[in-house]
Amino acid sequence: MYRVNMGGPLLTPKNDTLWRIWKPDKPFLLNAAAARNVSKDPRSIKYPAGVSVEIAPNWVYATAQEMADAKVTDQKFNITWGFKVEHGFRYLIRMHFCDIVSPVLNTLVFNVYINNHSALEFFDISSRTMELSAAYFLDFIVNVSKGLDQILVQVGPPNQRTFPTNAILNGLEVMKMSSPSDSLDGNLVGHIPTNVPKKNKKKLVMLVVFSCLGGLAGLILISAAIFFCFRKPKKQKRQRSSAWFSFHTQFGNSETKVSAGSFASTTHSVGLGRVLAFSEISESTRDFDESLVIGVGGFGKVYKGILENGMTVAVKRGNPKSQQGLLEFRTEIEMLSKLRHRHLVSLIGFCEELNEMILVYEYMAGGPLRKHLYGSNLPPLSWKKRLEICIGAAKGLHYLHTGAAEIIIHRDVKTTNILLDENWTAKVADFGLSKFGPTLDQTHVSTAVKGSFGYLDPEYYRRQQLTEKSDVYSFGVVLLEVLCARPAINPSLPREQVNIAEWAMHWQKKGELRQIIDPHLVGSISMDSLRKFGETAEKCLAEYGSERPTMGDVLWNLEYALQLQEASISSESVLDENSTSYIPDIPEWIPRAESADTDDINQDSDASTSTGVFSQLINPKGR
Repeated sequence: MYRVNMGGPLLTPKNDTLWRIWKPDKPFLLNAAAARNVSKDPRSIKYPAGVSVEIAPNWVYATAQEMADAKVTDQKFNITWGFKVEHGFRYLIRMHFCDIVSPVLNTLVFNVYINNHSALEFFDISSRTMELSAAYFLDFIVNVSKGLDQILVQVGPPNQRTFPTNAILNGLEVMKMSSPSDSLDGNLVGHIPTNVPKKNKKKLVMLVVFSCLGGLAGLILISAAIFFCFRKPKKQKRQRSSAWFSFHTQFGNSETKVSAGSFASTTHSVGLGRVLAFSEISESTRDFDESLVIGVGGFGKVYKGILENGMTVAVKRGNPKSQQGLLEFRTEIEMLSKLRHRHLVSLIGFCEELNEMILVYEYMAGGPLRKHLYGSNLPPLSWKKRLEICIGAAKGLHYLHTGAAEIIIHRDVKTTNILLDENWTAKVADFGLSKFGPTLDQTHVSTAVKGSFGYLDPEYYRRQQLTEKSDVYSFGVVLLEVLCARPAINPSLPREQVNIAEWAMHWQKKGELRQIIDPHLVGSISMDSLRKFGETAEKCLAEYGSERPTMGDVLWNLEYALQLQEASISSESVLDENSTSYIPDIPEWIPRAESADTDDINQDSDASTSTGVFSQLINPKGR
């Protein structure tokens, strides 16, 4: 057994309520120059609900080893500890974490390795605890194969980083587990003791044989009983791959037991977030009270809930009759477990007990962007607010395309999947259809066409070749919805107006996009801002992906459109009727579009789009 206090002093039973001894980690560091001590006042350490002070004393969580300053531009080294062990046994490894080095949440992101295998990728302590200086621990069970005599534990930065480079570990416990023969003696693993008399040996062998036979018979009976009791209509098989270790996570009052690598993926296995008990979710939503329903989608209903720790959450419960099923459920978990960004909705946890498929997200008080544009009685958004929301959503998509370890294509960008919090911060949601993008030696991903009618990239539909530019096309449709306050597809309108992409581009090419904007924006939107916004949407809707901008370019242009709007407001305090800076009233003959829902389909929107040159305004004042 090893019990180690990283970056801290020797802790005696006087410092531990369970009278344990925690040794300093210096003797186990393979390269002391790679780490440096950090510490905090032990009294500032918080123990979240469900994490007992008996797990480890606050002195353990108040100290840590973090990456030392190597005085190099790109720090790629790991901090490594080594522990001598016996092969043929399993070892329980408990890692203690507490973010005592970050000034704000979600800025400390790192990887964890055990014996050079990836245990956790893009691990963010504060995303689990939802606060700084809060105790958190993870348990791993490691099989030490023959020929190995040590366990290596490492923490270090991920390969692709959008956060400051750092990694920490506060405490570590390594505990040897008994062999199948209930022995901790390495000499007895897999052997019958040689000093047992022959007669006793024979009895021992017979006892083992009959015990095995009896155990096997009992196992068969139990398996049969379980099969008949819980037999249900055949479900889609879960893909599982062999794992060399498993881990157990505890936080709050819930427990998680997951086999690493149980999700089929092209990347290493990762920590999959908090697993919530069905009873806790049911209690948080008052047994899925219909009065708490805040939305309905292709996957199922979404409920507002309050967890035991007081956190308000959105609970998405899968509908067994839905066309979206296990694959989308697992994709959502796999994707969001790897992502952490201010403009992406955070996954709090999930549940798959009792054949349920439930996802739990952070609660977005503002709801979907669509209901703030049309189809509700909510006050209309100002043009500045609409631009800020579009910029936030663009930042989230830009992170998916460039900031994650692999390119991630959302594949279902639309106004119902852009959610707003209480501060009007826009966050991209619903990753059930998402796909990993092409690698360096690929130009696209060949896949079946999926998406939503009216937002679907026509090139992707025709060729079944998916790229991140498919998201750019869908986002172009979102921009037009924001500008015109009408659905992407509205069959109740005259034929030429049904598809917003076709209708808006008709007016954009004529230079008269102002004719179809939301009437609530009349008199408040700058012509320069509208012109830039229209050019950006037009380029997003180009027929071929190669002609569309990246999300980084879209983001730049939206920010520039916002600056043009702000500059116009500040320079035009008093407007007269002859001013050319603002859009005049819209003629009364332009019809007001009503709300119309769109469904997820596998068809082409067949939008005709412009291939004009994308205008880049280079104005130092605008920057």
